[in-house]
Amino acid sequence: MINYIGTFCFGLVVGWVTYRTLRRQKNGSSISDIAAVIGAIGGAGVTSLFDKPELFSTYSIGLAVGFFLYFIIGLNIKEANAGSWMLD
Repeated sequence: MINYIGTFCFGLVVGWVTYRTLRRQKNGSSISDIAAVIGAIGGAGVTSLFDKPELFSTYSIGLAVGFFLYFIIGLNIKEANAGSWMLD
């Protein structure tokens, strides 16, 4: 069961980053966006060198948790700082 959840999380993160990279219209894609996808796929490739599929699953779950926590924290910080210019 954990293998299915891990695979889903991996596809979710790689799909999200790829979608965001392709949908950017203002500045276009940059090397750092593509490097993020390559880094995630490379990390998954390293876990496949071992003969335990659970490593890929736990890597993918951790990748998804970290990715979405970073996203949520970034939104909260942006929201908190949005009204501060009105107080100056």
